[in-house]
Amino acid sequence: MKLLYKPFALVFGILGGFVAKKLSAWLWSFVDREDPPTPNLRQTTWAKVLAAAAIEGLIFRVTRAAVDRAGARGFERLTGTWPGPREPEAE
Repeated sequence: MKLLYKPFALVFGILGGFVAKKLSAWLWSFVDREDPPTPNLRQTTWAKVLAAAAIEGLIFRVTRAAVDRAGARGFERLTGTWPGPREPEAE
């Protein structure tokens, strides 16, 4: 069953990336009217570059976790099988 989940996980990952990109741009609009700066943009400050990267990283990670978790829960409801480990591995 875990092999059956792989295509779903791929779709969820793409969907999560798309949503995260939109959320990141939306959140940045509260910080600055311009688009988020890229690190190689010469006419911007370190503060703006680092703030944009922090917002993008936070939004991406949280969105991906939420989409992955929702996908796993949906897969479990559909098939009755959890697609990953139920308990953390012992060291």
